[in-house]
Amino acid sequence: MDGHAKVILELTTPACPLKEQFVKDCKRVLGEVSGVVDTEVVITSKVAARRDPGKRPIPNVSNLIAVASGKGGVGKSTVAIGLAAALAREGASVGLLDADIHGPSLHVMMGGVERHQADQQGRMVPVVIGGIPVVTLGLLAEKGMPVIWRGPMVSKMVEELLFNVAWPDLNYLIVDLPPGTGDAQLTLAQKAPLAGAMLVTTPQDVALEDVERAGRMFLRVDVPLLGVVENMSYFICPACGHREEIFSGGGGEDLAARLGVPLLAQIPLTSGFRALADQGRIFAVVDTHPEISEELLRAARGVASRLSILSRLGGNSRQ
Repeated sequence: MDGHAKVILELTTPACPLKEQFVKDCKRVLGEVSGVVDTEVVITSKVAARRDPGKRPIPNVSNLIAVASGKGGVGKSTVAIGLAAALAREGASVGLLDADIHGPSLHVMMGGVERHQADQQGRMVPVVIGGIPVVTLGLLAEKGMPVIWRGPMVSKMVEELLFNVAWPDLNYLIVDLPPGTGDAQLTLAQKAPLAGAMLVTTPQDVALEDVERAGRMFLRVDVPLLGVVENMSYFICPACGHREEIFSGGGGEDLAARLGVPLLAQIPLTSGFRALADQGRIFAVVDTHPEISEELLRAARGVASRLSILSRLGGNSRQ
């Protein structure tokens, strides 16, 4: 009556890469309607939950995402935290699970010191760090003491961390896996309703070969691949801004092409990113380092978009 139009758009994910375009299109179209003076566009979202009849569901978790690599030292944990922070920045509810039983590190990189507690049902309660619920053996085990466990004990602990945790309502639970294709990976793939796996690599040939093995392992057990993130893609000199490809170039793009998945991001190597990890503040990267934030947000939107598509296609990784 007063010339005000209101449109409510429900998206399949708060990290939809086209949401700004949708808003512009709505305002443009309604602006051409006679009598409409101004348009209000309200964005909501409803993230589809991945269900697998043969797998045990994780209470309150809609989508379980594995962050994996076949090799250590490629920055997989760094990228997992950055992905969680980027999804949270986009408005999603996100949790982090450290499934590296022998070498948990998320709590160090995020500055977590509070120990895990149990609720009245005996479930582990996540520790909230930087607004993100986190579960890691690093906040259970005694500091500096090794976890000397064989495969069956590792698998049992991974199941405990998945299913015996009082997770809040989460659109996405990101699982930081150890390197390789061992017990933790197989337990996750066989026992949990994995929505998909994201691969992290550096451009080096030695990393690419190992990461490709990890990717093909997930395909072998019918887990969709969401894409590849190339970490340490290039170095930016803090003094002059010069860009140098220390580890050669194009490796992540080639790997993504061989696996038939998108290259989600190319994250530069910067001293500031390293400093945040050492300070236990790596989740702040999306607010402090624009050159990294842009790539992490691109990865988050790509993952969310691909999960939305896969949920409509029934989760087939090859569609």
